[in-house]
Amino acid sequence: MSTPRIAARIRRIKPSPSSAAAERAATLRREGKKIVNLVVGEPDFDTPEHIRRAAYEAMERGDTRYTATAGTPALRQAIAEKLSRENGLDYDPAHIIVTCGAKHAIFNALAVTVDTGDEVLIPAPYWVSYPDMALACDGTPVIVPTTEEQDFKLDAQTLARYITPKTRWLMLNSPTNPTGATYSPEELRALADVLLDHPRVLILTDDIYEHIRYDGRKMRHLLHVEPALRDRVVVINGVSKTYAMTGWRIGYAAGPADIVAALDKLQSQSVSNACTISQAAALAALTGDQSFVAESVRIYERRRNRAVELLNKIPGLSCKAPGGAFYLFVNCAGLIGRTTPAGKTLENDSDIVLYFLETVGVALIAGSAYGTPNYFRASIATSIEIIEEGCDKLAHAVSELK
Repeated sequence: MSTPRIAARIRRIKPSPSSAAAERAATLRREGKKIVNLVVGEPDFDTPEHIRRAAYEAMERGDTRYTATAGTPALRQAIAEKLSRENGLDYDPAHIIVTCGAKHAIFNALAVTVDTGDEVLIPAPYWVSYPDMALACDGTPVIVPTTEEQDFKLDAQTLARYITPKTRWLMLNSPTNPTGATYSPEELRALADVLLDHPRVLILTDDIYEHIRYDGRKMRHLLHVEPALRDRVVVINGVSKTYAMTGWRIGYAAGPADIVAALDKLQSQSVSNACTISQAAALAALTGDQSFVAESVRIYERRRNRAVELLNKIPGLSCKAPGGAFYLFVNCAGLIGRTTPAGKTLENDSDIVLYFLETVGVALIAGSAYGTPNYFRASIATSIEIIEEGCDKLAHAVSELK
Protein backbone atom coordinates (compact mmCIF):
# COMPACT_ATOMS: atom_id res chain seq x y z
CA MET A 1 0.00 0.00 0.00
CA SER A 2 1.43 3.38 -0.97
CA THR A 3 2.28 6.00 1.62
CA PRO A 4 -0.51 8.60 2.01
CA ARG A 5 0.35 11.93 0.43
CA ILE A 6 -1.73 13.92 2.89
CA ALA A 7 -0.11 14.67 6.24
CA ALA A 8 -1.44 12.91 9.34
CA ARG A 9 -2.38 16.23 10.98
CA ILE A 10 -4.78 16.88 8.10
CA ARG A 11 -6.09 13.32 7.86
CA ARG A 12 -7.18 13.41 11.49
CA ILE A 13 -9.40 16.47 11.13
CA LYS A 14 -12.77 16.75 9.42
CA PRO A 15 -14.36 19.47 7.31
CA SER A 16 -16.33 22.09 9.21
CA PRO A 17 -19.86 20.74 9.89
CA SER A 18 -21.24 24.27 9.54
CA SER A 19 -19.72 24.67 6.09
CA ALA A 20 -20.88 21.18 5.09
CA ALA A 21 -24.45 21.90 6.19
CA ALA A 22 -24.49 25.22 4.35
CA GLU A 23 -23.17 23.57 1.20
CA ARG A 24 -25.77 20.80 1.43
CA ALA A 25 -28.53 23.40 1.64
CA ALA A 26 -27.03 25.27 -1.32
CA THR A 27 -26.85 22.06 -3.35
CA LEU A 28 -30.53 21.29 -2.73
CA ARG A 29 -31.42 24.82 -3.79
CA ARG A 30 -29.48 24.40 -7.02
CA GLU A 31 -31.50 21.25 -7.61
CA GLY A 32 -34.64 23.36 -7.47
CA LYS A 33 -35.77 22.53 -3.93
CA LYS A 34 -37.08 25.26 -1.67
CA ILE A 35 -34.87 25.39 1.42
CA VAL A 36 -35.38 27.45 4.56
CA ASN A 37 -31.77 27.95 5.62
CA LEU A 38 -31.35 28.26 9.39
CA VAL A 39 -27.71 27.20 9.21
CA VAL A 40 -25.60 30.17 8.26
CA GLY A 41 -23.89 31.97 11.13
CA GLU A 42 -23.54 35.40 9.61
CA PRO A 43 -25.60 38.58 9.73
CA ASP A 44 -28.09 38.98 6.91
CA PHE A 45 -27.53 42.76 6.89
CA ASP A 46 -25.34 44.61 4.44
CA THR A 47 -22.12 46.07 5.76
CA PRO A 48 -22.93 49.67 6.83
CA GLU A 49 -22.49 52.26 4.12
CA HIS A 50 -19.78 54.31 5.84
CA ILE A 51 -17.63 51.19 6.14
CA ARG A 52 -18.07 50.31 2.47
CA ARG A 53 -17.26 53.91 1.55
CA ALA A 54 -14.01 53.77 3.55
CA ALA A 55 -12.92 50.75 1.52
CA TYR A 56 -13.72 52.53 -1.74
CA GLU A 57 -11.82 55.64 -0.65
CA ALA A 58 -8.81 53.52 0.33
CA MET A 59 -8.73 52.05 -3.16
CA GLU A 60 -9.07 55.48 -4.74
CA ARG A 61 -6.13 56.73 -2.64
CA GLY A 62 -4.02 53.84 -3.85
CA ASP A 63 -3.87 52.11 -0.46
CA THR A 64 -3.65 48.76 -2.19
CA ARG A 65 -0.16 47.59 -1.29
CA TYR A 66 1.29 45.42 1.44
CA THR A 67 1.01 46.58 5.01
CA ALA A 68 3.11 45.44 7.96
CA THR A 69 2.39 41.79 8.72
CA ALA A 70 0.68 42.76 11.97
CA GLY A 71 -1.57 45.32 10.26
CA THR A 72 -1.61 49.04 9.64
CA PRO A 73 -0.54 51.28 12.56
CA ALA A 74 -3.89 53.08 12.36
CA LEU A 75 -5.95 49.90 12.68
CA ARG A 76 -3.83 48.49 15.51
CA GLN A 77 -4.17 51.80 17.35
CA ALA A 78 -7.94 51.71 16.80
CA ILE A 79 -8.10 48.17 18.17
CA ALA A 80 -6.09 49.23 21.23
CA GLU A 81 -8.49 52.13 21.80
CA LYS A 82 -11.49 49.83 21.34
CA LEU A 83 -10.14 47.36 23.92
CA SER A 84 -9.59 50.20 26.38
CA ARG A 85 -12.92 51.92 25.73
CA GLU A 86 -15.18 48.89 25.61
CA ASN A 87 -13.37 46.24 27.64
CA GLY A 88 -11.22 48.14 30.10
CA LEU A 89 -8.10 46.43 28.72
CA ASP A 90 -4.86 48.34 28.18
CA TYR A 91 -2.83 47.01 25.23
CA ASP A 92 -0.03 48.67 23.35
CA PRO A 93 -0.54 48.37 19.56
CA ALA A 94 2.73 46.43 19.48
CA HIS A 95 0.92 43.64 21.36
CA ILE A 96 -1.87 43.43 18.76
CA ILE A 97 -1.90 41.63 15.42
CA VAL A 98 -4.51 41.89 12.66
CA THR A 99 -5.44 38.56 11.07
CA CYS A 100 -7.55 37.20 8.22
CA GLY A 101 -10.59 36.78 10.46
CA ALA A 102 -10.89 35.74 14.10
CA LYS A 103 -10.77 32.10 12.99
CA HIS A 104 -7.29 32.67 11.59
CA ALA A 105 -6.20 34.27 14.87
CA ILE A 106 -7.45 31.30 16.90
CA PHE A 107 -5.75 28.74 14.67
CA ASN A 108 -2.46 30.60 14.70
CA ALA A 109 -2.57 31.06 18.49
CA LEU A 110 -2.76 27.29 18.85
CA ALA A 111 -0.17 26.72 16.14
CA VAL A 112 2.49 28.83 17.88
CA THR A 113 1.95 27.41 21.38
CA VAL A 114 0.81 23.78 21.19
CA ASP A 115 3.27 20.91 21.15
CA THR A 116 2.45 17.25 20.59
CA GLY A 117 0.39 15.93 23.49
CA ASP A 118 -0.59 19.32 24.89
CA GLU A 119 -4.23 19.33 25.96
CA VAL A 120 -6.74 22.00 24.93
CA LEU A 121 -9.79 22.25 27.19
CA ILE A 122 -12.94 22.90 25.17
CA PRO A 123 -16.27 23.33 26.96
CA ALA A 124 -19.15 21.68 25.10
CA PRO A 125 -21.29 22.71 23.33
CA TYR A 126 -18.40 24.25 21.41
CA TRP A 127 -17.83 26.06 18.15
CA VAL A 128 -17.23 23.25 15.69
CA SER A 129 -13.70 24.29 14.69
CA TYR A 130 -12.06 24.28 18.13
CA PRO A 131 -11.36 20.52 18.40
CA ASP A 132 -10.11 20.16 14.84
CA MET A 133 -7.87 23.19 15.17
CA ALA A 134 -6.30 21.58 18.23
CA LEU A 135 -5.81 18.32 16.33
CA ALA A 136 -4.33 20.09 13.32
CA CYS A 137 -1.77 21.69 15.65
CA ASP A 138 -0.80 18.28 17.13
CA GLY A 139 -2.68 18.97 20.34
CA THR A 140 -5.24 16.85 22.16
CA PRO A 141 -8.73 18.35 22.42
CA VAL A 142 -10.29 17.56 25.81
CA ILE A 143 -14.03 18.08 25.73
CA VAL A 144 -15.48 19.39 28.97
CA PRO A 145 -19.24 18.74 29.12
CA THR A 146 -21.78 21.24 30.39
CA THR A 147 -25.52 20.82 30.78
CA GLU A 148 -28.65 22.75 29.92
CA GLU A 149 -29.33 23.02 33.66
CA GLN A 150 -26.01 24.93 33.91
CA ASP A 151 -27.11 27.13 30.99
CA PHE A 152 -24.29 25.36 29.09
CA LYS A 153 -21.60 27.22 31.02
CA LEU A 154 -18.37 25.89 32.45
CA ASP A 155 -18.25 26.04 36.25
CA ALA A 156 -15.19 26.29 38.45
CA GLN A 157 -15.49 22.82 39.97
CA THR A 158 -15.63 21.15 36.56
CA LEU A 159 -12.73 23.23 35.26
CA ALA A 160 -10.56 22.23 38.23
CA ARG A 161 -11.37 18.56 37.67
CA TYR A 162 -10.29 18.61 34.01
CA ILE A 163 -7.00 20.48 34.32
CA THR A 164 -4.00 18.18 34.15
CA PRO A 165 -0.22 18.71 33.93
CA LYS A 166 -0.66 18.49 30.13
CA THR A 167 -3.25 21.26 29.89
CA ARG A 168 -1.98 24.09 27.68
CA TRP A 169 -5.14 26.04 26.80
CA LEU A 170 -8.66 26.77 27.96
CA MET A 171 -10.98 28.02 25.21
CA LEU A 172 -13.54 30.45 26.60
CA ASN A 173 -16.23 31.78 24.25
CA SER A 174 -18.84 34.28 25.49
CA PRO A 175 -21.50 34.77 24.22
CA THR A 176 -21.10 31.28 22.91
CA ASN A 177 -21.71 29.61 19.60
CA PRO A 178 -23.99 27.57 19.53
CA THR A 179 -25.89 28.25 22.78
CA GLY A 180 -25.66 32.01 23.23
CA ALA A 181 -24.63 31.51 26.87
CA THR A 182 -23.01 34.52 28.53
CA TYR A 183 -20.79 34.50 31.60
CA SER A 184 -21.46 36.87 34.47
CA PRO A 185 -18.61 38.64 36.32
CA GLU A 186 -19.23 36.31 39.27
CA GLU A 187 -18.88 33.22 37.07
CA LEU A 188 -15.71 34.59 35.52
CA ARG A 189 -14.36 35.32 39.01
CA ALA A 190 -14.86 31.68 40.01
CA LEU A 191 -13.08 30.45 36.86
CA ALA A 192 -10.25 32.91 37.42
CA ASP A 193 -9.70 31.63 40.95
CA VAL A 194 -9.10 28.14 39.55
CA LEU A 195 -6.85 29.38 36.75
CA LEU A 196 -4.67 31.33 39.17
CA ASP A 197 -3.68 27.99 40.71
CA HIS A 198 -2.50 26.63 37.34
CA PRO A 199 0.09 29.03 35.89
CA ARG A 200 0.94 26.80 32.91
CA VAL A 201 -2.59 27.09 31.47
CA LEU A 202 -3.12 29.71 28.78
CA ILE A 203 -6.60 31.15 28.19
CA LEU A 204 -8.05 32.09 24.81
CA THR A 205 -11.06 34.38 25.03
CA ASP A 206 -13.13 34.26 21.85
CA ASP A 207 -15.13 37.48 22.08
CA ILE A 208 -16.48 37.63 18.53
CA TYR A 209 -20.13 37.92 19.69
CA GLU A 210 -19.44 40.36 22.52
CA HIS A 211 -21.82 43.07 21.27
CA ILE A 212 -24.68 40.71 20.44
CA ARG A 213 -26.16 40.52 23.94
CA TYR A 214 -29.72 40.87 25.10
CA ASP A 215 -29.26 41.92 28.75
CA GLY A 216 -28.39 45.51 27.92
CA ARG A 217 -25.00 45.27 29.63
CA LYS A 218 -21.50 45.46 28.23
CA MET A 219 -19.51 42.27 28.39
CA ARG A 220 -17.17 42.03 31.37
CA HIS A 221 -13.93 40.50 30.25
CA LEU A 222 -12.05 37.82 32.19
CA LEU A 223 -9.02 40.12 32.35
CA HIS A 224 -11.13 42.92 33.74
CA VAL A 225 -12.27 40.57 36.48
CA GLU A 226 -8.73 39.25 37.14
CA PRO A 227 -5.88 41.36 35.72
CA ALA A 228 -3.28 38.96 37.19
CA LEU A 229 -4.05 36.55 34.31
CA ARG A 230 -2.89 39.08 31.70
CA ASP A 231 0.35 37.31 30.80
CA ARG A 232 -1.60 34.12 30.01
CA VAL A 233 -4.60 35.43 28.07
CA VAL A 234 -4.91 35.91 24.33
CA VAL A 235 -7.89 38.08 23.43
CA ILE A 236 -9.49 37.18 20.09
CA ASN A 237 -12.04 39.33 18.31
CA GLY A 238 -12.92 40.74 14.91
CA VAL A 239 -15.39 42.81 12.94
CA SER A 240 -17.29 39.98 11.22
CA LYS A 241 -20.35 39.54 13.44
CA THR A 242 -20.69 42.98 15.02
CA TYR A 243 -20.50 44.95 11.78
CA ALA A 244 -21.85 42.41 9.26
CA MET A 245 -18.39 42.04 7.72
CA THR A 246 -17.95 38.27 7.52
CA GLY A 247 -16.55 38.35 3.98
CA TRP A 248 -14.06 41.13 4.72
CA ARG A 249 -11.99 38.67 6.81
CA ILE A 250 -10.57 40.87 9.54
CA GLY A 251 -9.90 39.57 13.01
CA TYR A 252 -7.29 40.34 15.60
CA ALA A 253 -5.43 39.01 18.62
CA ALA A 254 -4.07 40.91 21.61
CA GLY A 255 -1.84 39.23 24.12
CA PRO A 256 1.57 38.70 25.68
CA ALA A 257 4.54 40.01 23.71
CA ASP A 258 6.11 36.62 23.06
CA ILE A 259 2.91 35.09 21.71
CA VAL A 260 2.10 38.07 19.50
CA ALA A 261 5.67 38.04 18.16
CA ALA A 262 5.28 34.35 17.33
CA LEU A 263 1.97 35.07 15.61
CA ASP A 264 3.67 37.77 13.56
CA LYS A 265 6.46 35.38 12.57
CA LEU A 266 4.05 32.62 11.52
CA GLN A 267 1.80 35.01 9.62
CA SER A 268 4.81 36.51 7.83
CA GLN A 269 5.54 33.06 6.40
CA SER A 270 1.95 32.20 5.51
CA VAL A 271 -0.54 34.90 4.48
CA SER A 272 1.56 38.01 5.18
CA ASN A 273 -0.80 40.88 6.01
CA ALA A 274 -4.57 40.82 6.04
CA CYS A 275 -6.27 42.47 3.06
CA THR A 276 -5.25 46.13 2.91
CA ILE A 277 -8.68 47.33 1.75
CA SER A 278 -10.43 45.31 4.44
CA GLN A 279 -8.17 46.86 7.06
CA ALA A 280 -9.29 50.32 5.95
CA ALA A 281 -12.91 49.19 6.25
CA ALA A 282 -12.29 47.72 9.70
CA LEU A 283 -10.74 51.00 10.82
CA ALA A 284 -13.93 52.81 9.81
CA ALA A 285 -16.00 50.18 11.60
CA LEU A 286 -14.17 50.62 14.89
CA THR A 287 -13.88 54.41 14.79
CA GLY A 288 -17.07 55.46 12.99
CA ASP A 289 -20.79 55.60 13.70
CA GLN A 290 -21.81 52.73 16.01
CA SER A 291 -25.59 53.06 15.66
CA PHE A 292 -25.74 49.99 13.41
CA VAL A 293 -24.54 47.79 16.28
CA ALA A 294 -27.35 48.69 18.68
CA GLU A 295 -30.02 48.55 15.97
CA SER A 296 -28.92 45.13 14.71
CA VAL A 297 -29.02 43.74 18.27
CA ARG A 298 -32.58 45.04 18.70
CA ILE A 299 -33.55 43.20 15.51
CA TYR A 300 -31.82 40.00 16.63
CA GLU A 301 -33.63 40.17 19.95
CA ARG A 302 -37.04 40.43 18.26
CA ARG A 303 -36.12 37.45 16.10
CA ARG A 304 -34.91 35.50 19.12
CA ASN A 305 -38.11 36.13 21.04
CA ARG A 306 -40.32 35.10 18.12
CA ALA A 307 -38.32 31.97 17.34
CA VAL A 308 -38.26 30.82 20.97
CA GLU A 309 -42.01 31.38 21.20
CA LEU A 310 -42.74 29.31 18.10
CA LEU A 311 -40.29 26.49 18.80
CA ASN A 312 -41.55 25.97 22.32
CA LYS A 313 -45.05 25.39 20.94
CA ILE A 314 -43.84 22.34 18.98
CA PRO A 315 -44.31 19.10 20.96
CA GLY A 316 -40.98 17.38 21.55
CA LEU A 317 -38.89 20.55 21.13
CA SER A 318 -37.82 23.02 23.80
CA CYS A 319 -35.53 26.02 23.75
CA LYS A 320 -34.28 28.48 26.33
CA ALA A 321 -33.86 32.09 25.27
CA PRO A 322 -30.11 32.67 24.76
CA GLY A 323 -28.38 35.59 26.42
CA GLY A 324 -26.43 36.51 23.31
CA ALA A 325 -25.20 35.63 19.80
CA PHE A 326 -27.72 34.81 17.05
CA TYR A 327 -28.36 31.11 17.51
CA LEU A 328 -30.85 28.90 19.28
CA PHE A 329 -29.74 25.56 20.70
CA VAL A 330 -32.92 23.51 20.62
CA ASN A 331 -33.51 20.41 22.73
CA CYS A 332 -34.96 17.72 20.45
CA ALA A 333 -34.65 14.73 22.80
CA GLY A 334 -38.44 14.45 22.80
CA LEU A 335 -38.37 13.36 19.15
CA ILE A 336 -35.86 10.54 19.53
CA GLY A 337 -37.54 7.18 19.11
CA ARG A 338 -40.38 8.60 17.03
CA THR A 339 -41.06 7.16 13.56
CA THR A 340 -41.26 9.07 10.30
CA PRO A 341 -44.09 8.57 7.77
CA ALA A 342 -41.60 6.48 5.75
CA GLY A 343 -41.17 4.13 8.69
CA LYS A 344 -37.69 5.23 9.81
CA THR A 345 -37.02 5.55 13.52
CA LEU A 346 -35.29 8.77 14.56
CA GLU A 347 -32.40 7.43 16.59
CA ASN A 348 -30.42 10.62 17.20
CA ASP A 349 -30.19 14.34 16.52
CA SER A 350 -28.53 13.77 13.14
CA ASP A 351 -31.54 11.68 12.03
CA ILE A 352 -33.85 14.46 13.18
CA VAL A 353 -31.98 17.18 11.30
CA LEU A 354 -31.88 15.05 8.15
CA TYR A 355 -35.62 14.35 8.45
CA PHE A 356 -36.37 18.07 8.66
CA LEU A 357 -34.17 18.82 5.66
CA GLU A 358 -35.50 16.08 3.42
CA THR A 359 -39.21 16.32 4.27
CA VAL A 360 -39.87 20.04 4.75
CA GLY A 361 -36.66 21.66 3.50
CA VAL A 362 -35.49 23.24 6.76
CA ALA A 363 -31.70 23.23 7.11
CA LEU A 364 -30.27 22.99 10.64
CA ILE A 365 -27.10 21.62 12.27
CA ALA A 366 -27.17 18.64 14.64
CA GLY A 367 -26.03 19.26 18.20
CA SER A 368 -23.61 16.35 17.99
CA ALA A 369 -21.48 18.53 15.70
CA TYR A 370 -21.02 20.80 18.72
CA GLY A 371 -20.22 17.97 21.09
CA THR A 372 -23.70 17.82 22.63
CA PRO A 373 -26.15 15.27 21.19
CA ASN A 374 -29.96 15.54 21.38
CA TYR A 375 -30.01 19.18 20.28
CA PHE A 376 -29.84 21.15 17.04
CA ARG A 377 -28.68 24.67 16.26
CA ALA A 378 -30.85 27.15 14.41
CA SER A 379 -29.54 30.51 13.26
CA ILE A 380 -31.73 33.57 13.75
CA ALA A 381 -29.49 35.72 11.53
CA THR A 382 -32.32 35.87 9.03
CA SER A 383 -35.66 37.62 8.71
CA ILE A 384 -38.60 36.98 11.02
CA GLU A 385 -40.58 35.89 7.95
CA ILE A 386 -38.05 33.14 7.21
CA ILE A 387 -37.92 32.16 10.88
CA GLU A 388 -41.71 31.88 11.00
CA GLU A 389 -41.76 29.86 7.78
CA GLY A 390 -39.10 27.53 9.12
CA CYS A 391 -40.89 27.01 12.44
CA ASP A 392 -44.19 26.33 10.66
CA LYS A 393 -42.49 23.68 8.56
CA LEU A 394 -40.86 22.11 11.60
CA ALA A 395 -44.22 21.98 13.36
CA HIS A 396 -45.74 20.24 10.35
CA ALA A 397 -42.90 17.73 10.14
CA VAL A 398 -43.20 16.91 13.84
CA SER A 399 -46.96 16.46 13.52
CA GLU A 400 -46.34 13.73 10.93
CA LEU A 401 -44.23 11.62 13.29
CA LYS A 402 -45.68 8.56 14.99
